[in-house]
Amino acid sequence: MQDAHETYQTPLSSRYASKEMAHLFSAANRFHTWRKLWLNLAIAEKELGLPITDEAIGQMKDNLSLTPEQFEVAAVEEKKRRHDVMAHVHTFGTVAPAAAGIIHLGATSCYVTDNADLIFLREGLDYLIKSLSILISRLSTFAAQYRALPTLGFTHFQPAQLTTVGKRATLWIQELLWDLRNIKRARDDLGFRGVKGTTGTQASFLTLFDGDHEKVEALDKRVTQLSGFEYAYPVTSQTYSRKIDIDVLAPLASLGATAHKLATDIRLLANLKEVEEPFESTQIGSSAMAYKRNPMRSERVCSLSRHLMVLHQNALMTAGVQWFERTLDDSANRRITLPEAFLTTDIVLSTLQNISEGLVVYPKVIARRIAQELPFMATENIIMAIVKKGGDRQEAHEKIRVLSHEAAHQVKQLGLENDLIERVRADAYFDPIKGELEELLKPESFIGRAPEQVDKFLKEWVEPALKDEVIQEAIAKSAKVELSV
Repeated sequence: MQDAHETYQTPLSSRYASKEMAHLFSAANRFHTWRKLWLNLAIAEKELGLPITDEAIGQMKDNLSLTPEQFEVAAVEEKKRRHDVMAHVHTFGTVAPAAAGIIHLGATSCYVTDNADLIFLREGLDYLIKSLSILISRLSTFAAQYRALPTLGFTHFQPAQLTTVGKRATLWIQELLWDLRNIKRARDDLGFRGVKGTTGTQASFLTLFDGDHEKVEALDKRVTQLSGFEYAYPVTSQTYSRKIDIDVLAPLASLGATAHKLATDIRLLANLKEVEEPFESTQIGSSAMAYKRNPMRSERVCSLSRHLMVLHQNALMTAGVQWFERTLDDSANRRITLPEAFLTTDIVLSTLQNISEGLVVYPKVIARRIAQELPFMATENIIMAIVKKGGDRQEAHEKIRVLSHEAAHQVKQLGLENDLIERVRADAYFDPIKGELEELLKPESFIGRAPEQVDKFLKEWVEPALKDEVIQEAIAKSAKVELSV
């Protein structure tokens, strides 16, 4: 956040963020928003009887955006006055001379700085909601496409029972849906600081309106409405409570955790050569090892996600050390933390969208890995089939145990293929079920209800979450993300 004696600088990460998010936290938009807030205050004060002319209002309306020349004037004024807000009050007055005497009337610096931050937070969350919804839509298409493709499951990163590629994707999507819910809640909870004065008592405005409490309350309400908010926080100090920043950054940090897990899964799958992120035909994976296909997009997501998760700690610590009605040690931290959180989230989401739009699945590699592990997994089915043919369960179990250990020796000690099924075929004990072995070993018979779970999840959970008209429009208009290195 920019405050007295400090100059706002756009974070470096804005170079890689979307144009919309970079603009939101740009100096041009910040000072444009300050001018809108000053205009809203003047309009409301005029409506409630203060002597503000139509000419003053008109000049303010006509000069909401700063020209390069006005930025230069503001820089000179700030260097002289050592106060950014007053520098911009003066600069605004040079292009709206009829309003020069009433700009910022009754207000304190936090009227523009804090209210502007709340506007940026809300608009930023609106944008992230759309970006996250697009990602969920892309991954849902992927999940539906591979709803029934068997793949080896892993627990402890050790081979486990089969699942499907699509079912695994639904685990990512479910966490993203929770992030979408949490971000929407934070957006919907946001209020406006409003018109509260230097320590939150509205004393200056009470003086302006000759002790008329109703007019002061009406002013607060009207400025809140003009600024596009449904309500203002009922009480504040000089600032809005910094706990609001905690509430906003918490779901972004949580999204960072989701993104890190998702990207890590893709990195591990790339190592297994089962699923890969997009890799351009001319892309170089390593300067030394020409054959490498490093998952650099997913690695970027993990790197930025860690940064995003840590930023929430800044909000917690800043809120906890505010003294009484305010202290300025929040300012420099917030000027970095708030924009960085949104810009980083934006980059994480756009990178994940790019990954999701180009995921490559290798079914034959997946099938080969299943074939290596499935014989061991099929042993219980083989035992049950023997019992159904009249065999003894304990005897069948012992036969399978011995053959399994022999096959494991071939794999682990000799580096050979798993030959358990060949050993079963060669053992006369299993003659009654040898005709059923092919059916017993079909991967599809080991995936349970995974395809049905995917279908039900997409229909009953994803579709309702994305049904909002604004979200649907965003998804319909969204183009594929192209990333630069």
